[in-house]
Amino acid sequence: MRWDAVNGSPKLAITVDPDVYEQVPAAAKAEGSCVSAWMTAAARRALTVRAGLAAVAEWEAEQVPLTEAELDAARQRVAGAAGRRSA
Repeated sequence: MRWDAVNGSPKLAITVDPDVYEQVPAAAKAEGSCVSAWMTAAARRALTVRAGLAAVAEWEAEQVPLTEAELDAARQRVAGAAGRRSA
């Protein structure tokens, strides 16, 4: 793993699909960020979702599974939060 000498952060070399590559710099700029910070934030959000899903799966294994109504309510909350973030 390589390290950034300026801020001490590890460096990753990644490959992305062309359609993603075209959109990332513009998205970062629109948020007043650099590509590295934008990608870090996107990865952090994905890891948070992953951890949340794992926690729900663990809870369901110890308890009763969530009902379809509970899952629908959760989906609506997530969709509402995602809409507020992109506004």
